[in-house]
Amino acid sequence: MLALTPLSQAPAQAQAKIHKVAIHVDDRDTKRMNMALNNAQNIRKYYTSKGEKVMIEIVAYGPGLHMLRADTSPVKSRIAAMSLADPDLRFSACGNTHRKMSKKAGKSVTLIAEAKKVPSGVVRLMELQEQGWS
Repeated sequence: MLALTPLSQAPAQAQAKIHKVAIHVDDRDTKRMNMALNNAQNIRKYYTSKGEKVMIEIVAYGPGLHMLRADTSPVKSRIAAMSLADPDLRFSACGNTHRKMSKKAGKSVTLIAEAKKVPSGVVRLMELQEQGWS
């Protein structure tokens, strides 16, 4: 005798989709940095309210790298608070931009603790898209 389990009784975890979104910041404007952080919070709130998991990565490059610089970030306190509240929120810093800014400064530019340096911000975005990130 063969017993079939209805799909509605399948484990919720097996059906749960993990949403993944990459947000890029390439501008030094504080309003745009805050908009990126607002978008991350709104995305998190939406999917959390539905009981669904979401992973968010903010990638900063070009003038946007100031968002992740310890000495120039106007949003570093907000990033620190958001990172504590959300372990699935990641911040990637463009290594190419970091190298150029460090050369111009004559010393290595320090990034905030929450930032992870990647070889290239644009390449990081491509890699995330290739992995199914929006």
